[in-house]
This record gives sequence, structure tokens and C-alpha cells, in this order.
Amino acid sequence: MLQYASATGLMRTILIILLIWFGGKILLRMFAPVIMQFFVKKAEQKFGSQFNPNQQRPRQAPPEGEVIIEKMPKQETSNKNVGEYVDYEEID
Repeated sequence: MLQYASATGLMRTILIILLIWFGGKILLRMFAPVIMQFFVKKAEQKFGSQFNPNQQRPRQAPPEGEVIIEKMPKQETSNKNVGEYVDYEEID
């Protein structure tokens, strides 16, 4: 059995779509500043922690007269096992 779309059903569907569209735009305008403020705070915290990692866990000052030497771990700059060198000649 075939069912045909009625004019009232079509108008009702279009009205529902328009209400959702405009309602979404209004809600987005209301809540966008709050959402943006949340993301800006999170980005600010990440940015601050990257450039000042000591801010989260402050160090205690060493006693007077004591010297502390912090060394950076030795990093290997290149890999010596990169392969075998092959000599070649240019052909003119």
C-alpha cells in the first residue's frame, strides 16, 4: 500500500526543521562565550606549563653554602650504524 505525503505533513516537517535551525543558532550564541572561555583557560594552562614547568612544583632553596650542580643527560647526536659507504664514479 502506497502512502502519499500530505501538504500539512510537509509544512509540519519544514516548520520543525526551521525551529531546530533557528533554535540552535540562538542557543549557540548564548553558550558560545562560555564554551570559548573554557577552551581559552585550558589552552592558557597548557601554554603556561610548557614554558614554566617549575611553577607547578616549586623547588626548595638549598641550604646556604651548599652547591648543587645539575647536569643534562648526555644525548647521542647521531647514529653511527647508518649503513655502509659506497664509493661511486661519475660517468660522462
